[in-house]
Amino acid sequence: MASVMHRSSSDGGSSSGWSDAAAAVAAAAEERAGWEVRPSGMVVQAREESGAGLAAGGAPPRPPPPEIRVRVKYGGARHEVSVSPIATFGQLKKLLAARTGLQPADQQLTYKGRARANTEYLDACGVKNKSKLVLAEDPASLERRYIERQKNAKIESANRAIGAIALEVDKLADQVTSIEKSICRGNKVAEVQITTLIELLMRHAVKLESIPAVGDSSSQMNIQAKRVQKCVETLDVLKVSNARLQAVVVTTKWETFDAPATTQWELFD
Repeated sequence: MASVMHRSSSDGGSSSGWSDAAAAVAAAAEERAGWEVRPSGMVVQAREESGAGLAAGGAPPRPPPPEIRVRVKYGGARHEVSVSPIATFGQLKKLLAARTGLQPADQQLTYKGRARANTEYLDACGVKNKSKLVLAEDPASLERRYIERQKNAKIESANRAIGAIALEVDKLADQVTSIEKSICRGNKVAEVQITTLIELLMRHAVKLESIPAVGDSSSQMNIQAKRVQKCVETLDVLKVSNARLQAVVVTTKWETFDAPATTQWELFD
């Protein structure tokens, strides 16, 4: 208990007779000495932390209250948990996470028909031994998970579409390489082959632009778009080089032969 004493003036009067200036000076001096002056003029010993009070010979800290056992219903299951009555609902959620597998952020604890906040204390809300609580998944958490599932489904769908286009681009890129080798050897290629490849590649470019850019699929889409663009640019250059080549005409020289001589057959009766 804090020590209390009254200051008396030099003429035996009480502290109420001090002047305001003298009281202020005295208050400052007493605070520096470990005392504080109450508004009524009473001087009391300043409060100290529990550790400091114990070191100065104060009373030892009070022992924690005994734990209580609360009953928590979660779906069709019921759990009985030991917890301190001065714990918060947030601390109780951490204990329930190990039993239910539901993360504290996804939990909603209801007591007496009201959802409780993480910062509320059990005893302050009237939770006692054998009190019944209801645990459910937080609706906000359900909404977050639904949005996350929708996002992941879009990413997966986009990745599948990009993967299918990538396979087609691989095949077309091989044909571009084949045409490039042929033209480099001086062999003229039918122009329709080049224009057809350009058209097919541009169709895939349009398909890539129609895919929604979600998450990592955006980077994969950009990679395939650059591949398509590179193939089209290569074909444009090859188209010009191919036009400069002379078509190779293969002629066949046929060897002629004289008509075979006819044989006269003699008939006998």
